[in-house]
Amino acid sequence: MIVERTMDPRWLSNSWLVADRPGGHAVLVDTGGPSAPLLARIDELHLTVTHVLCTHHHHDHVTHNADYRTAHGCPVCGHRAEAALFGDLDVELEDGDELRSGDLTIRALHVPGHTLGQLAFLVNEQALFTGDTLFRGTVGGTRAPGHTTFEDLRHSILDVLLRFPRETRVLPGHTDETTVGAEWRDNPFVRMWRGIDAPGATPCTALGRPATLLLRARDYDGGTKCWVRFDAGGVLDVVPGSAVVDRA
Repeated sequence: MIVERTMDPRWLSNSWLVADRPGGHAVLVDTGGPSAPLLARIDELHLTVTHVLCTHHHHDHVTHNADYRTAHGCPVCGHRAEAALFGDLDVELEDGDELRSGDLTIRALHVPGHTLGQLAFLVNEQALFTGDTLFRGTVGGTRAPGHTTFEDLRHSILDVLLRFPRETRVLPGHTDETTVGAEWRDNPFVRMWRGIDAPGATPCTALGRPATLLLRARDYDGGTKCWVRFDAGGVLDVVPGSAVVDRA
């Protein structure tokens, strides 16, 4: 299996080219990264591109959909729940749907939290493309447009993505790849949700509201991301670190 990537320097968003072999078939997972290098690579390897697979509708993941659709006539695929948000889906997917591209078998996994129709894609039981749900050393937020809940995000990570074998490659929507085993062992959010590490208890304001800071950890972009509990109602959330100010 061939896996290649481009990453946009503004958003640090990835596009992944996945092919079964030179001269074979391929898919694209997300199109936020520069398209020209991948289009050139497709030509160099004489690949037949069969699908564009979208993890979710956010602009930094779909901006080059039309480039691949125009160049290769391949359908753009995303979750049915976000069809209206995409506006131009060719194929609507549901949890568990399988696609074939030559010798690639791709399973769609519904992993809501960051968005209501967030998908991950498992390719040949080896490579797990996690979109904005799980990153190297951090997790997706639950305040982006079209989000659902923290409970959804935690379930998606602990009960769906991290149940695959430890050696499974994790190829996220932003920056560097990792493995299921590394995130199960080292990701500070995962460790806390597993009960390995104890949450903090620092009074703070989050998004301008009184809250308790449970965890502040490094994010994929060099900033921070925070797990907080709002004082009103005890609602849990994962929010940008820039939106959290300690009150201690």
